[in-house]
Parts: sequence; structure tokens; C-alpha cells
Amino acid sequence: MPQSPTLYERLGGVYAIATVVDDFIDRVMKNPILNANPKVDEAHHKVPPSGFKYLVTEMVCWATGGPQKYTGKSMRDSHAHLDITEPEWQAFLQDARDCFAKFNVPAQEQSELFAIIESTKGDIVVKK
Repeated sequence: MPQSPTLYERLGGVYAIATVVDDFIDRVMKNPILNANPKVDEAHHKVPPSGFKYLVTEMVCWATGGPQKYTGKSMRDSHAHLDITEPEWQAFLQDARDCFAKFNVPAQEQSELFAIIESTKGDIVVKK
């Protein structure tokens, strides 16, 4: 029986994923809701956007079944000190929705991507 294509393959592979990540990170880096958190704003200015985009591309490729290996910090290690709130998480998700719409990511693939994103929430959003 033929194996169905991975999410990575259905998304178009590394070049398509990198293109979407490029747009997405630009949105996140200038999102006024996220940057109202001084710790997030500082983190956004601590690293060059190109390096951040590289690591996110690597992570998305890895998480969707691509051959890449994610080499960055864990979600908990890279976000625990940022005190990210639920409204900030929702702003982040809206950036993802807007980005996926811009690139016409099909509904099934969006659903799978949001499941992956949601799986990281416990390591990113602070419990109050």
C-alpha cells in the first residue's frame, strides 16, 4: 500500500515552508500585542530575524515530517522567561492564521499545523 505524503511534503517542502516562515516571523516580530510585553520585545531584538527564521523553518520542517533536525532550544527553555500570556498567545495564533491565509494553505494542512502549534502551548504560555 502506498504511503500517504507527510505534512512536510503536502506543504511543499523546505522552500515553501521557509517562504511562509519568513512572512510569519516578520508578522510576529512587529506584532504590537506581542511587543507590548517588554521581555518579548527584548527577545525580538536580541537575535537577528534571519537566524530566528532559520530555526523556526528547521523546527517546522522537522515537526511536519521533513528530513531536517531541529537544533534550537526547547520551547520551554526559549520561552519560560518571557512570561507570555494567553492574549499574547492568541495574537500569535492570529498571525499564523493570517499568514496561512495569505499563502492559501489548505484547511487540512492548517488544522494539522495548528495541532502542532497547540502542542507547544504548555511550554510557552505562563500559568497564572
